[in-house]
Amino acid sequence: MNTFSKYKFWIGGAFCLFVIGLVIGAVRPKHVSGAQSGASPDVEVAQVEQKDVPIYGEWIGTLDGFTNADVRAQVTGYIMHQGYQEGAFVKKGQLLFEIDPRPFHAALDQAEGQLAQARATLANAQAVQGRTELDVNRYTPLAKEQAASQQDLDNAVQNNLAAKATVATAEAQIRSAEAAVETAKINLDFTRLTAPIDGIAGQAQLQVGALVNLSSGPVTSVSTVDPIKVYFTVGEPQYLAWRKRFPTETTRQAADKNLRLELILADGSTYPQGGTFYFADRQVNESTGAIRIAGLFPNPGNILRPGGYGKVRAVIRVQQDALLVPQRAVSELQGGYQVAVVGEDNKVSIRTVTVGDRVGNQWVIAEGLKRGELVIAEGVQKVRAAMQVNPKPFGSLAQGK
Repeated sequence: MNTFSKYKFWIGGAFCLFVIGLVIGAVRPKHVSGAQSGASPDVEVAQVEQKDVPIYGEWIGTLDGFTNADVRAQVTGYIMHQGYQEGAFVKKGQLLFEIDPRPFHAALDQAEGQLAQARATLANAQAVQGRTELDVNRYTPLAKEQAASQQDLDNAVQNNLAAKATVATAEAQIRSAEAAVETAKINLDFTRLTAPIDGIAGQAQLQVGALVNLSSGPVTSVSTVDPIKVYFTVGEPQYLAWRKRFPTETTRQAADKNLRLELILADGSTYPQGGTFYFADRQVNESTGAIRIAGLFPNPGNILRPGGYGKVRAVIRVQQDALLVPQRAVSELQGGYQVAVVGEDNKVSIRTVTVGDRVGNQWVIAEGLKRGELVIAEGVQKVRAAMQVNPKPFGSLAQGK
């Protein structure tokens, strides 16, 4: 082998050794400063608590006015004036709209004129009847003494009966005229559309200049919103379970009276005023299998408005000696639930559990755990069965960061 061939051989060998070194360096695990290979991972653990806890029910609620009144036109006419600010609080009897009253003033004047005419007719008829009665009284003794003919007496009696009938007709005409006057006054009053109740007046559905009549829809609506009503639906099984706990009328009424409702608003905040049970509907909805419940909430300042949505919460029962763990400690896997339990030797065991209700940020465990056991609440994704861990109190690592 010549010198040039030897030179290429040594260069090629050196290059292969260099490549092998790079591969070995890439494959070998790197040691992190201050850490040892195979060190137990830090996890945060929480102890299984056991105590009595209130169990809440939660339902979607719809807000509605305690009393809702539509304001409709009772006569035909053109709206001349709007007397309220939309969305403002109005008092009972306050003017909301005014319909052109001139035709109704004219109708009232006409009815009053007809009444006056009927009264005059009655007065004339009464005068005639009085005169005919005098004739009867005068002819009666004369006819007995044969100083006047029987024909004259009979004519006087008939004239008196006719006069009485005329008086009765005039009296009936007066009553009819009085009714016409009263109707005209009512129709004139109907030109003023006033608030039927105290409450919040809604948007005007018709504007000034619009023609309204009996078939027109509501011109506006007024709702009493303090207190405000909240409707929510409860499943029939849940409703029956509640009623079975209070089988008598006395206990049921006491339970309904003591039931306290919470309202979680659309922005996630809890309404500061607590609510009370108002009523349960008379029937279960056949299509949904739920019954409608109404609650009442104080609404000072009229902050809540009809049509809004929220969540209604209430304590439906108290679970005795419930086992509680943080919700973060429970993992859902293929429809089941698991927790990682740390034993006395700091080794992990994966345990299947049966969960119950959620209480705040905790979960009630129905089966699978015992009081005082330690479950991993933070770092469960880093562990596996039989792994040894370094447990820390739940929340301690977060506070130390």
